[in-house]
Amino acid sequence: MQHSAVTTAGSIDLHTHILPQHWPNWTQRTGYSGWIELAHTKPGCACMQRTERDGSLTSFREIQSNCWDPAVRLQDMHATGVAMQVLSTVPIMFSYWAKPQDAYDLARLLNDHIASICREHPHSFAGLATIPLQDPQLAMRELDRCINDLNLPGIQIGTNVNGTNLDDPSIIEVLAHAEKRSACVFIHPWEMLSLSRHPRINAEPQLTERMARYWMPWLVGMPAETTLAICSLIFANVFERFPALRICFAHGGGSFPATLGRISHGRHCRADLFPQGAPDPLTYLAQPNQPAKFYVDSLVHEPHALRLLINLFGSNRIALGSDYPFPLGEDKPGELIRSLANELSPTEINNMLGATARNFLGIPPAAS
Repeated sequence: MQHSAVTTAGSIDLHTHILPQHWPNWTQRTGYSGWIELAHTKPGCACMQRTERDGSLTSFREIQSNCWDPAVRLQDMHATGVAMQVLSTVPIMFSYWAKPQDAYDLARLLNDHIASICREHPHSFAGLATIPLQDPQLAMRELDRCINDLNLPGIQIGTNVNGTNLDDPSIIEVLAHAEKRSACVFIHPWEMLSLSRHPRINAEPQLTERMARYWMPWLVGMPAETTLAICSLIFANVFERFPALRICFAHGGGSFPATLGRISHGRHCRADLFPQGAPDPLTYLAQPNQPAKFYVDSLVHEPHALRLLINLFGSNRIALGSDYPFPLGEDKPGELIRSLANELSPTEINNMLGATARNFLGIPPAAS
């Protein structure tokens, strides 16, 4: 299935997030806490709040109108030369922890919203759906609906489902279905590992928060989560079993590019700890006559890191990603890529600014 093409000059930003401006109170709707509600505090500003068991609200993040208003997004896109944004929900909305039917209903609401924005602005927005991965049957049902009825090219999923890695058979079943439906899969880190059991003298071990300071879950946990997801899929032979499956990892593949040598060496020196026939991760990189086996976005913030990605994956497996509209993203999408224009060919720059995203999403090439 082909999806709407970019018809204006400019780049495609594969990694952006969006929310509806309003949605029902899911805590009241379901009868239990843990959901994110949106409190509009003043014009153009709102607070994402998690409901707690005692009825209190915990602030998660302040957001502005660029997180829900397409008109504001279009202004920002025009100012930064972005022709198309690929919209996906904010990862905290995955709600894998919730009762499956409730998460399924919320996913439908979020996906309907994304699809409506894409229908209203077909040349400016594409969308990736969220699915309730805690229930594979419901997840595949929603994936089918999004492909058949909403014309969305793929899905965004987290790096784990309630602590279960992506090599779990139930998750692989969904990935196999995504390949069957030619749906692309964007993998974004979430629920980062941060707790550790701390043994105390003459006391039961207690859980301690190891990432409470310095924004550690986002700065350290997210890159590690992504690496864990990549390794889980590699060593489970997912890419060999489903060769047509298009997978992209956020944030430049996390810490995987920098630790690839260690991972590969460990695979060889302790082969007894891996499944028989587990592949060498080095074979997943770009080869002279073969592209890398998965995609990454360009959100690495630093020229040397982007050069490393290009050397490992090739420009035809790197897509512009900004994490718009959040502060840890790239303020001017594509600026890092363009900063290497004197070192790279026009083809390499064009790949990363748009052509790679088109290939990943399965949309036609840009009009010449």
